[in-house]
Amino acid sequence: MRKIKKIKRVLEIIPGALSWGMIIGLILLAVFHPISCAIIIIVFDFYWIIRTVYLTTLLVMAHQQLYRQKDINWLVKCRRIGKQSGLEKLKHLVIFPVYKEGLDILRPSLKAIQECNYSKDKMIVVVAFEERNPASRENAQKLESEFKDKFFRYLSTFHPDGISGEARTKGANATWAAKRAKELLTSEGINDEEVIVSCFDADTCVAKEYFSCLSYHFLTSPNPHQASYQPIPVYNNNIWQAPSFARLVEISSSFCQMIESMRLEKFVTFSSHSMSFKTLVAIDYWPVDMVSDDSVIYWKAYLFYQGDYRVVPLYITVSMDVAYSSNFFKTIQMQYKQKRRWAWGVENFPFLVSAFLGEARIPLTKKIRRSFHLLESHVTWAVWAIILVFIGPLPIIAGGTFFNQMSIGYNLPKITGLLFNFTFGASLAWIVLSRIILPPRPKGVSWLKNITMIVEWMMVPFIILILGSLPALDAQTHLLLGKYMEFNPTQKNKRVV
Repeated sequence: MRKIKKIKRVLEIIPGALSWGMIIGLILLAVFHPISCAIIIIVFDFYWIIRTVYLTTLLVMAHQQLYRQKDINWLVKCRRIGKQSGLEKLKHLVIFPVYKEGLDILRPSLKAIQECNYSKDKMIVVVAFEERNPASRENAQKLESEFKDKFFRYLSTFHPDGISGEARTKGANATWAAKRAKELLTSEGINDEEVIVSCFDADTCVAKEYFSCLSYHFLTSPNPHQASYQPIPVYNNNIWQAPSFARLVEISSSFCQMIESMRLEKFVTFSSHSMSFKTLVAIDYWPVDMVSDDSVIYWKAYLFYQGDYRVVPLYITVSMDVAYSSNFFKTIQMQYKQKRRWAWGVENFPFLVSAFLGEARIPLTKKIRRSFHLLESHVTWAVWAIILVFIGPLPIIAGGTFFNQMSIGYNLPKITGLLFNFTFGASLAWIVLSRIILPPRPKGVSWLKNITMIVEWMMVPFIILILGSLPALDAQTHLLLGKYMEFNPTQKNKRVV
């Protein structure tokens, strides 16, 4: 056990050490050997140009998938499969882990499920409160009075505080709720393999066809119990009321998930998603001591099925809230903390690799490939903006007159300018696509907001400076130093309808 802990500790150091090693190494090269640094930066710039074109192409393709499937009546498609498909027996278990979210957040999420195009007699809804929140019992009673009779079963659970071996995480609350749901299913005589479980953030509002779409893919996928099902998250609930900075950050987050949905080999569950309840029980539910439960649950299933586990993209949206606060600087702080929490998914690397070391049934090539993908994505996240924005100009500054008169010194700013031109071109595509997924403008919001929401893309360079790499580097530094982060839930704002 002590040896395993030492190995895991070494693995925790690797991402941060690589990121800081690249940054410090390039700074030293810029000071002592600017030519070598300039060559590396030029290569990196060309790599980033190719990557920008590639990712923008994937984004357009994902958008096309959303557009093609947005008007499909998935329930009709389910019924066309036939009675042999198991549709009649299929049940949906929906879990909403809740901490301090109020009724103004929870009520629309529950109403969205109530209004979806799927039989409510096949739905079990669990609102999972934290017992340590003094308002939880009162909120539970109010919601029960409104929704208890709207579904096959409705359940309020209260996760006790201070259970041995647990941290204060969403996964611990979700696991407690899932175990109570398991007791309910057993008492009702419902088999685990007949249940799909969806774990949603408290502010998640599903599209009307979500459960029909999910059912269709579950019933038609090969080995459906060996897959998670990931919708496209969009932050549209309050997007018209949110300030420009927060809105742009969340639109970019949605686009990143759309891009990931096109890269199936690297695709991992994120935020609100669904999976087989049979599989969830078999892998012993969500982790109760890790912050990044929404991605770790995928890796737990991946290990359980010896690498034969996948994520099926659902080209249908679930809508959530844009995170923002009362003023600009508090909004930056809130967004930074949220992105740092997402970047804390780097804890998956030591978790996965240490598990790989003791797992002989997964092919070595697959272990190396998945480990590299995970490490590369987090290290790239932590260094790309710093290299492009801060380190890029250093060879010119530190190289002096002699370096600037050389061919490489003359061409470096031109190549960097080419990169930013490509980035600007990609931004134009992102602007157009952001308008397509935007919900209708609410009453009371001026039409001038449409112009504002186009002009605000000029803030992208500022966002890159603040939220490009710093949250990821911060998270990796904490892990490197052994200063483990706690789950920091994002405060939700009251919605304006």
